[in-house]
Amino acid sequence: MPALELKDVTKTFVMHLQGSLKLPVLNDVSFKAEAGQCVVLTGPSGTGKSSILKLIYGNYRCDEGAILVRDGETQVDLATAAPRRILAVRQRALGYVTQFLRAVPRVSALDIVAEPLIARGVARDDATARAAAMLKRFNVPERLWSLPPATFSGGEQQRINLARGLLPEHPILLLDEPTASLDAKNRAVVVDIVRERKARGTAIVAIVHDEQVRDDIADVAVDVTRFATAA
Repeated sequence: MPALELKDVTKTFVMHLQGSLKLPVLNDVSFKAEAGQCVVLTGPSGTGKSSILKLIYGNYRCDEGAILVRDGETQVDLATAAPRRILAVRQRALGYVTQFLRAVPRVSALDIVAEPLIARGVARDDATARAAAMLKRFNVPERLWSLPPATFSGGEQQRINLARGLLPEHPILLLDEPTASLDAKNRAVVVDIVRERKARGTAIVAIVHDEQVRDDIADVAVDVTRFATAA
């Protein structure tokens, strides 16, 4: 049983403000990700790569097809699962690092990074210590840890976002442009963490436009242009 498998997934957006115009986006998306494998989605902007990640995570519902996720010893079809089941799978099995940091205002960077572990039942002291170690790894100065990230630079916010998203270890990990806004030193940190997670059996689906990073982490490349549908 693969960690993740998409079978003939189709997605159409309905533009309600334009007379319910139907906009076909993806057709017959099919690929799998095994444990310890990184699948990189390739293709130009606008071909639906981020939409595929949102379909896997359950932010979007597909029109047809199956999105099969291994949750412990069972397999769940997120294309048809109830919202509560999707939330449970996210908690246990499915991590998602987006391009943007969405955080509660006035909450410190350290607390923002630690929060996903606390939500999974990790003791606050342990979660905070692990969050601090991850912030150090991403070269975030300790003087910033007690501050809210709203005033940080784009690169600093991205490092907070990565530290928060990568701190919990899910069996399946979705990465949407994890090295955007990063310098070479911190791109290398991302590559090292991806390699470590693969070695521990994590299945990863990533969107990476940086060719060097893509070459460093990819085991399989899936060209999304073959699934894209012209409107």
